[in-house]
Amino acid sequence: MDAEHQELFAKITELEAKVDAVYASSEKVRKYFLWTGIITLALIVIPLLILPLVVPLFLQSVTLPAGF
Repeated sequence: MDAEHQELFAKITELEAKVDAVYASSEKVRKYFLWTGIITLALIVIPLLILPLVVPLFLQSVTLPAGF
């Protein structure tokens, strides 16, 4: 009976190590997705929101010197 308990304890310890490794890996993936979202927001969404404000100013500065 004692040998069975030690074997079970060894398996549980091994499973704990594997669960800890999976947790660490999933945290790395979570941080990767977080930074991917932040970079996407910064490089795509924010410029699209600013574009309608900048285009009229640019067009106004281009058409005034031409005299149109």
